[in-house]
Order: sequence, then C-alpha cells, then structure tokens
Amino acid sequence: MAQTHVSRLLLTDFRNYASLALDFAPGAVVLTGDNGAGKTNLLEAISFFSPGRGLRRAAHEDVARAGAQGGFAVHGRVEGAFGEVEIGTGTLFDRAMAGEGSGRKVRINGATARSADDMLEWLRVIWLVPAMDSLFTGPTAERRRFIDRLVLAIDPTHGRRALDYEKAMRGRNRLLAEQARDDAWFEAIEVQMAETGTAIAAARVEIVRLLSAMVERLPDDSPFPKADIALAGTLEEALGAQAAVDVEEGFRRALADNRYRDRAAGRTLEGPHRSDLLVRHRPKDMQAALCSTGEQKALLTGLVLSHARLVTELSGAAPILLLDEIAAHLDAGRRAALFSILDDLNCQAFMTGTDASLFSSLEGRAQFFSVSGGAVHSA
Repeated sequence: MAQTHVSRLLLTDFRNYASLALDFAPGAVVLTGDNGAGKTNLLEAISFFSPGRGLRRAAHEDVARAGAQGGFAVHGRVEGAFGEVEIGTGTLFDRAMAGEGSGRKVRINGATARSADDMLEWLRVIWLVPAMDSLFTGPTAERRRFIDRLVLAIDPTHGRRALDYEKAMRGRNRLLAEQARDDAWFEAIEVQMAETGTAIAAARVEIVRLLSAMVERLPDDSPFPKADIALAGTLEEALGAQAAVDVEEGFRRALADNRYRDRAAGRTLEGPHRSDLLVRHRPKDMQAALCSTGEQKALLTGLVLSHARLVTELSGAAPILLLDEIAAHLDAGRRAALFSILDDLNCQAFMTGTDASLFSSLEGRAQFFSVSGGAVHSA
C-alpha cells in the first residue's frame, strides 16, 4: 500500500517563517539545528493538518509571525493511500473568504471544509513532543487530552462529541453559579451531558481495549516496555459492567441528584471531564509516575508507536509521525530500535534534534535538512 505522506509544505507568516516551500519524499525526514532555529515550528505546521490547536495548543494570534498582517497560512500536498489532496488551513485568507467568521479555516482541494475533522479522511497525524514528558506525573487534564487524541485518530466524530459535552457542561455550570432553580433547564442540559458524556467514555474504553491488545503483541524483551493501561472514572468503570444505555441513564440521574452539591461547588463534579488514564510499567510492576525519567520516556514512546500500528490497521494507512527531540532521550539501542520500527510501519516520520550524529544510522534512508533562523536547507 502506498505511504501517506506530505509531499509539499508551504508556509506563510507561520511562527518564524515569513515564507517557506519544502518538498518531502516518503519515509523519514530529519530536521537538525540549534535550539530556537524553528525545527519544532515545522512540526507544528504539519500538526495543523489534524483537528485541534496543533501540538503546542497555541492561540492563533501566537502562531502568526510577529509583525505579520492578516494571520498565518499552512498549505500541504498529501499523497498516498487515499490519493492526492491539497489541504490549506490558517487564519490568512483572501477576500473570497470574507464574512465566514473568525478562527482557523480549512480548505480541501480549494473548497471550504465543513470542519477540521474532514482532514481525517485523508491523513492522520500523531506526535510525541518534550512537553509530553511529564504526562504521567502532571495533571489529569493532560492525560485526558492524550487519550482523547488517541481516540480522535481512530474515530473522527470524537472531537465533536467532546465539544458538545463541554458546551453543555458550561451551560450547566453557568446555571449553578447563578443559583438557578428552573428544573426544566437543568433537565434539558443534563440529558445532553448524559448522552455525549457516555459516548465519550465508551470511546475511551474502546481505545484502551484496542491499544492494550496491540501492546500485547510486543515482544517481552521490547526496548519499549509493555504498559498496562486502564481508565479511572465513574462512567468508564460503569461501562465495564453495564450496558451503555443504563450507564447513560445512571449518569443523568446522578447529575440531577447532585445539583445541590454541584451548586455549592459552583461546577459539575462528576463526569468524563474528571476521568484519568492509569499507566503501569509492566516489567517492573510499577506505576509510570514512579518510574525514572528514562523509563517514562520509553513507556510513552512505546504507547505512541503501538497507537500508530493500531491506526494503520484500522484506517488502512500509517499515520504521519512528528517526533520532536526524540533521539536525545534514547540510548543507542533504543534509537536503533525506533528507526527499525518506523521502517516497519512504512510511515512518514519527521524527527528533530540538535545533534545530527544521533541520526547518522539513517543516512541513505532519510531526508536530512538543516534549520537555521527561518531558513531550511537540504543537508
């Protein structure tokens, strides 16, 4: 099967790039240069070929180049398993887009997309960046965001469910803060929260099941150790013992019964927005949060690679991987194993680093670029 890959990337007023055009071949792409040169900016640009706010989760005004007028634009040609497509996205548009509202827009083959989710019909983008190194020890919100991105790469409708749930919950929280007593208002919102919240939890349960099965296929002596993963959350745990329709009704009743408690707190205290992802290092039988920094990195890398395999099997094409500063945290053995796995996945993988020698074993089977001060040159 043909490899899905970005064959051309065009940037306008994106971060430190006033204007940039790059051509890529299938396979590995290595970007090297000093810190602050703009390597991660290139990965971020490619991450905008997926729904959401990119790998940095930055506000649009922060993405546009300092001093630029009119926002930013990212354009890519994607080739591979699903044919060839031109995708453009950003906040910089011509007059033909006037009146369509603010925010990031997406064009696919020149036509305005219904939503950013439409890009998932052509490619899936997965990333592993240094900001994720604290995933196991940081706040639960980061782990929820991580598991939801895993779901989104499999189920394009998950993002819309999450947005609908958040919107309904904000409405309920507003009623709570205003000390509203209109039961009809609460009931209407709580029915929507129960429906979308249960669907979110069910999708998370399913991705954990599928990902766990993929992890089981790893050899016991894998350089990226097997991880045991589970979900901690009222709805997720209930779905293991009850039908979804019963879980949904139970959540609706719980929301209604707990209005007095939530009113005192000023917010909704129960639901999928409170769930957590639990990860254990299986060979050491230890919680990931208690493992060393190196062990945590290996665990996380293993999970991301297993997820990439899962996406490949379910979607029919390998995702594009964005691996920022990946080699610096891996010893020589794990680097070699990583490069071998990327070959087996038959995916386009963009990797960055300050030390080109860490990627020397890829010479002859990867594209190399040097990045410096808003300029990119073939190395």
